[in-house]
Order: sequence, then structure tokens, then C-alpha cells
Amino acid sequence: MTYVAVLPGDGIGPEVTAEALRVLDALRIEHTEHPFGGNAILAQGAPLPDETLAACRAADAVLLGAVGLPELEGQPVRPEQGLLALRRELGVYANLRPARAPRIDLLIVRELVGGLYFGAKGTRDDGTWFDTCEYSRPEVVRIARRAFGIARERGSRLTSVDKVNVLHTSRLWRDVVSELGETEYPDVPLEHALVDSFAMTLVTAPETVGVVVTENTFGDILSDVAAAVTGGLGLAASASLGDGGPGLFEPVHGSAPQIAGQGIANPAAMFRSVALMLHHGLGRPDDAAALERAVDAALEAAPTPDLGGEATTTEMGDAVLRSLGVAA
Repeated sequence: MTYVAVLPGDGIGPEVTAEALRVLDALRIEHTEHPFGGNAILAQGAPLPDETLAACRAADAVLLGAVGLPELEGQPVRPEQGLLALRRELGVYANLRPARAPRIDLLIVRELVGGLYFGAKGTRDDGTWFDTCEYSRPEVVRIARRAFGIARERGSRLTSVDKVNVLHTSRLWRDVVSELGETEYPDVPLEHALVDSFAMTLVTAPETVGVVVTENTFGDILSDVAAAVTGGLGLAASASLGDGGPGLFEPVHGSAPQIAGQGIANPAAMFRSVALMLHHGLGRPDDAAALERAVDAALEAAPTPDLGGEATTTEMGDAVLRSLGVAA
């Protein structure tokens, strides 16, 4: 039996998650909800309670709404700590961030559990604050192989993004990617790009981009740029995958506490995250494709206020279900 652990999270997370659960129910996918993020901190004192982690490990996939509460910003225990811990515990090192629009169909493959976000950090006696960017050869090899495989499947060129003219870790990154391209993936066209010039390419010529692979910090920034040029974070989905165990699937728009409870949050990114889950986590590519088509149709028929429309979160969910042929 297929089983999904659902973490509604904070802010608009529970609202968009509720729409996703209607799709899971229509597809007869079992699911259970578990506390996570800021609301878990307020209730239990920890962003990733032990029972939530156990449920995620036992699941076929994990679906996350959003995390973040303004009253917890700057506190010793924060919702984002739970997200980083969950990624680490599940071993989901490959973050997939697709960005689609007319004439644009690109995918950024971001290394997710290394680099600055996980390196040594602290303060020195002289008052200096520091963060350390570290990568090992095996870490680069596994993310590069994942990206090459996706590029091969899509029949796409692979662009590896680094900052080799400044960063020592980028030398390792470029060397490993080049070696793999020559020895294991000679059929996949490969190019290298510096992160600053590539950011300009994303803005000025996104239609020329296929599959991109890059390290954690660069991937975090570039994937948001790609989302901005293809409609905004309200439409952006993500999948975080490892080599075994459940993947983590989530929209990237954040918890948006300023609109929480108003019924106007755009659930498109959550629906698209469910589509990624169906494809990459549950082995149901046909259902994933059908859901993607339904979301595209719903964006035309029932746009939410952020897209210039007047539909509520639930009304857009209704439109998606109708497009799927399911009674709303």
C-alpha cells in the first residue's frame, strides 16, 4: 500500500496542503498528517518531533506544506532547523526545481545537503563570524550523476554552474563534472558556466537553458530566479531525492503568514509538488502528467489574486479536480 506522510507546517501550509489532500484522496493514496515546523515548536518544543521523523522514514514519500512563523524568527529553535534536519535525516541530496512557461522548460538540480548551509560556522575570538563551504568528491559525483541522468532522459544539454575563478571548491566541482561527462556520459552535451554570468542568462534567455547542476547556495538563488522569470514562487514546486527511502516534495513559496487564513493562497505550487511526487516518488508518471495538465487548465480558469484573478484557494482546487474528471 502506498503511503504518504503529510506535514502541513505553518502559515498557508495547511491551506494549500488541504487542496493537495483532495487530489491524494481522488487517487486513493493513503496519507497521515504530522506536526512539523513552527507549529510543532509551539506545541512540542521541537520543529521535527521524533514521531514525525519516524513517520517520514516509514513513508513512500513526504509532502510538506511550508514552514516559518514570524514570532519564531531569531529564536534559538526555529522552524527552518527542522527542515534542514529532515533533509539530512532522509538523505535527500538532490533538489529538483523545474521552471516552465511558454517556450521555457528548464530544470535546476541543486545539491542540497552540503556546502555553506552545512559546513562549520561560528565566531572567532576577534569577533569575526564565519561559514565554511566544503564538498567532497563523492558528494559532487552523486549529484552530478543524478543531473547527467536527468539530462539524458530529457535529451537535454547539461550546464554545470560554479565560480571556478574564485572558489577552491568550484575547482573540485568542475573537475568531477568534466570527468564524469567524458567517461560516463559522453552522449550528454556538457557546458560550464560561472554563476554570475549564468544568472544573467536565466533572466535574459531562459529558453536556452535545459538542465542545470550546481552547489547548494548557488542552486538556492538560481532556482528562485528561474521561478521569478516563469511566473513567480507561487507556481514553483520542488522535489528532494536521495538514493533510497522517501523523497521530500514541497512548494517553495514559504509560509506567507501575511495572507494565512484569508483563503487566497495559490495552491498551484503544491499541486505541482504532488505531480513531482507522483512521478519521482510513487512511480505514477501518467497521473503526474494528468495533474500537470489540470493545473495548467486551472490557472487559466480560476486564477488566484496573485495572478490577477479572484478565485479562492478552494475554488482553484475545485478547478483542478474538475480538470482531472473528479467531482469537486
